[in-house]
Amino acid sequence: MPQDEYRYPCEQCGAQLRFAPGQTRLVCDHCGHVQEIPQSAAPKRARALGELDLRKGLQDDLSDRDMVEVRTTTCPNCGALVEISGATHATECPFCATPVVLDTGTTRHIKPQALIPFALTESEARKAMTDWMGSLWFAPNTLLEYARKGRAMNGVYVPFWTFDADTQSRYTGQRGEYYYETRTVQVRVNGRMETRQEQVRHTRWYPASGRVARDFDDVLVMASQSLPGRLGDELTPWDLSALVPYGPEYLAGFQAEGYTVRLADGHQTARERMEAVILQDVRRDIGGDEQRVNDVDTTWSDETFKHILLPIWTAAYKYNGKSYRFLVNGQTGEVQGERPWSAWKIAFAVLLALIVAFGAAYLYDPQAMGFDQSGWMD
Repeated sequence: MPQDEYRYPCEQCGAQLRFAPGQTRLVCDHCGHVQEIPQSAAPKRARALGELDLRKGLQDDLSDRDMVEVRTTTCPNCGALVEISGATHATECPFCATPVVLDTGTTRHIKPQALIPFALTESEARKAMTDWMGSLWFAPNTLLEYARKGRAMNGVYVPFWTFDADTQSRYTGQRGEYYYETRTVQVRVNGRMETRQEQVRHTRWYPASGRVARDFDDVLVMASQSLPGRLGDELTPWDLSALVPYGPEYLAGFQAEGYTVRLADGHQTARERMEAVILQDVRRDIGGDEQRVNDVDTTWSDETFKHILLPIWTAAYKYNGKSYRFLVNGQTGEVQGERPWSAWKIAFAVLLALIVAFGAAYLYDPQAMGFDQSGWMD
């Protein structure tokens, strides 16, 4: 991106402004001055969110207005592709705290169509993280101390893809319906054989075929490989109704990560998720007690996509030489993270459990534990 794209000078002192989470204005940390988001961005935000044609995207045939040149640096530790603005030549990876140096040249990327602005401030995100850490069993005490006293969390816009599609599916399969037969069996009760009757379940299968249709809207796929998939996927739910058309003013004071999951790969993941939903629709349409699905033939139409940015507060913590990452959903406050275990706390818990078990056994039957009636061991 142009070097001044994210630069918003304060009208009073000239220092750089930053976007205020949960508000629609820019603030100056140097003098406290507040400026409304530039009006030039308002018409852009007022327009409906634009969807891009998936076929053109997969064929790398998008128009120039949908593309952008970005300056990026790749983290050598976690692989994050961090976008850099201004004259910065070195920074720190917001995901794992590894120092990184700006790569040479620029990269042509699909421009973000929309984003969800940060709603939580850094202090609110830190509180959500410390509350979550405080609930962890067997976590080192230094973990919570770090969260409370450590350096500020990083606010990062993480890339995602969204996919839309209309589908019509024809299927063939079988519907299974249960029926029961009574049979007589011999069972042993208290050493004697008795005759009893029991119900045995069987299944009758009938051929089934039909059609189902479903329209998918905003199937979300994370476009970052720097975050463990489990952590990123479990930051849900996101309220995508809060999406606004992309405007660089929302990035003032924050970092943005470039996508490292290609559009084609993201589309493949989305297709798999859609197909799983379609399969559920087919099973419901077949009905019965059980279903066998032999074939599903789906026609896909009106396929579109968006490249969007979602707000995440991040923190990295090192314990015994290993880095652990913590994420806070910048919209809802949902927390996910990797956690170390305290060997001392686990050992103490095991010892305490053994003591309690030994005490309970003694109270129940002292002689079985090797004690005589006077309480001394034999």
